Amino acid sequence: MPFVILQKAFLFLFWCINTTYLCTMETFVNKVAESGIITINLENYLSKEDFMLFDIQQYLFMGLILKEKDYREALKQQDWTAYSNKVVCITCSADAIIPQWAYMLAATYLQPIAKDIRFGNIDAVKNTYLREAIAALNVTEFTDKRIVIKGCGDVQLPDDAYIAITNKLIPIAKSIMYGEPCSTVPIFKKKLQ
Repeated sequence: MPFVILQKAFLFLFWCINTTYLCTMETFVNKVAESGIITINLENYLSKEDFMLFDIQQYLFMGLILKEKDYREALKQQDWTAYSNKVVCITCSADAIIPQWAYMLAATYLQPIAKDIRFGNIDAVKNTYLREAIAALNVTEFTDKRIVIKGCGDVQLPDDAYIAITNKLIPIAKSIMYGEPCSTVPIFKKKLQ
């Protein structure tokens, strides 16, 4: 019998705690959601293209010199299918002086099959693509808005991307911040006239 009384007492206590909790529970307001702040995540503007490197270093004689005749013959013998539909980044990773025509000659073989051809290593070309995406961004939807440029993402973005988006938004934004909507660093605030 004492067990039944103990069980009933426990249930009554549980009911009292829940009732008190539900009656005193306040409605939580998400102030960040209601603030009208728009978050821009620059990671969303990273290119989804396939990037591939074409390194002239492999054609250097003794790792130092580019011999025109040998280079031309090597390019003729090259299997170019691997570069099909890719963004090809032409560079020379060796510390050698490469004549400009060498890059041009490689581009003549790549042009018919590559999706795009750029000069530089893959990271540099990806950064160029990101800057171009920011430059092409239609910012009219951000007119007189409070904007947070998301920081601390999953991908390390180049510093110049943050400068590019700031320059793009300053003429139209009410304010620009960096970070997360709940924890920001103020960057710019439009002066009232």
